[in-house]
Amino acid sequence: MRKLTPLMVLVGLFSAGALADAPMTMVTPKDIKWGDVPAVFPKGAKMAVLYGDPAKEGQLFIVRLKMPAGYKIAAHWHPTDENITVLTGTFLLGMGDKLDASKTKPFPAGSFAVAPAKMNHFAIAKTESVVEVSAIGPFAITYVNPADDPSKTAAK
Repeated sequence: MRKLTPLMVLVGLFSAGALADAPMTMVTPKDIKWGDVPAVFPKGAKMAVLYGDPAKEGQLFIVRLKMPAGYKIAAHWHPTDENITVLTGTFLLGMGDKLDASKTKPFPAGSFAVAPAKMNHFAIAKTESVVEVSAIGPFAITYVNPADDPSKTAAK
């Protein structure tokens, strides 16, 4: 059995108090406010922030991404782990430096995947899909090939 040190007790009490002060977040499907994805994503998808602020450093955020069939996100990486839950549809994920549909694995609704920090990966919505992504902010996406970054090509 593990012994609790005074520091562990103090940290536990502080954490419990901090959580008790945070408001409860409750969202039903009708409460979700979908908007266009940020410019760093290809156009055509919608995004909703369910919890937190993706721009804040060191804080948990949870977003949903709604994509039409055939929607593609070129090879990229994130500075923190990306936790992906497929809520609807079939979402294809692959690892590597270039989007290659033949190197993807299909994830049907109910699936979960983690893309570790700095791992090059890519995605395709095989069918209309909704995924929920949780990560620690700030959110950032770096495309392996800078020419694949929609925010750079839109500026031209």
